[in-house]
Amino acid sequence: MPTEPPAPPPVPASLRPGRKLGPIVESAGSAHRAWLEPVRSKYLGSGLTLNELSLRIRLSKSKLSELLRGTGLYPRWEIILSLSVELNMPQWPLHRLWRQAAVEAHKSREWINRCIRRTATASHDEPPLPHRAFRELVEGDYTLYAQVFLEDPQRDSAVSDTFDILWLWWKDALASADTRRFAWRVLRATVMARTPHFDGWPEFGIAAFDTVVLHRLTEPGELMNQVAESLELFKAMSRLPDNQLDVMVLRHQCGFSVDRVSALLGVPPATVRSDERHAVHYLESVIPPPPEAERNPA
Repeated sequence: MPTEPPAPPPVPASLRPGRKLGPIVESAGSAHRAWLEPVRSKYLGSGLTLNELSLRIRLSKSKLSELLRGTGLYPRWEIILSLSVELNMPQWPLHRLWRQAAVEAHKSREWINRCIRRTATASHDEPPLPHRAFRELVEGDYTLYAQVFLEDPQRDSAVSDTFDILWLWWKDALASADTRRFAWRVLRATVMARTPHFDGWPEFGIAAFDTVVLHRLTEPGELMNQVAESLELFKAMSRLPDNQLDVMVLRHQCGFSVDRVSALLGVPPATVRSDERHAVHYLESVIPPPPEAERNPA
């Protein structure tokens, strides 16, 4: 007979005692969500209660709840560093995303640097080898896609943040149905969060006008007409469903083949062709054909 009763089984995350953690507030910015969502996911999968985690990182339960919902004051780095240790998360991508969100939260450079000086430096973790290999494979194509919507500094920041976010979600990406599709959703969300929107629709950036047709035109009148047509086309394209918009951008702005788009998005080539066909049909239905004189030049 054992001298002590067996320990009770761990409480599943869904049956934790206490009040259920609320969702992230809508007012949390995109950069804030970039690191907060994987931290929340890691906590929810850890089996820890808010009370247990608050004792480990020496933060009150109410403040920890606010932190995990994105409410209250923007958290100092020392708290996020403690969370990364307790939840076994890579520190370096979390540190970069935390800094980016601090700027979005209008924190001064002095405040950011003071937070960092008060703590140990985040360890420069190396991403998993498959993550590094995947980045080398797709980073150039991701940059071309982002360039259609963003100017150079924001483009580079969006792509870099994409791989930091993906690093934090890497185990989830590997466990997903298709890692390429998972990664593309991260890229798209990151790019669109930085893309100006008009009436809820994304606006194309300056790079979208860098087309072969415009380069071939030399007459000012022809150039202005083509710019006007391009503006009308981009406005119509912005209203396409997400998957059709991405296919049209990759096929016609980036110049990728069907097979290349298929590999990048993680979908079959038949799906790429179908999305392109439906997108073209929609665009032809909303954009009037050119005048007769232009269709049949003398």
